[in-house]
Amino acid sequence: MAPLQADPGIWPTVARVSVTLNALLLLALGALWARNYWQFRSKHTLGLFVFSLLLLAENVLALYYYMADPTLATWFATAVPAIAWRAMMLLHVLETVALVFLTWVSWD
Repeated sequence: MAPLQADPGIWPTVARVSVTLNALLLLALGALWARNYWQFRSKHTLGLFVFSLLLLAENVLALYYYMADPTLATWFATAVPAIAWRAMMLLHVLETVALVFLTWVSWD
């Protein structure tokens, strides 16, 4: 088993920036889909709107845990090894890429 690394490097910053971008993209998508739901009253746009709200809650909660929670923020900053941060960062960045693409196709 590899020893735990004390300094996770740049990965926490990349993960936090990615989560913040995700939240902003989801706010824009949620506003767009809410407007479309009020205009068309279709279940599809309602589903997209609810999806954006749930994914927004997930990202805001992750940001809270990474930066503001008194226990977890300290743990993430000091005890999480770099390999775990890389894995979390990769998941957040993949989500960012997916949301950028979804925003691009939705905004047309």
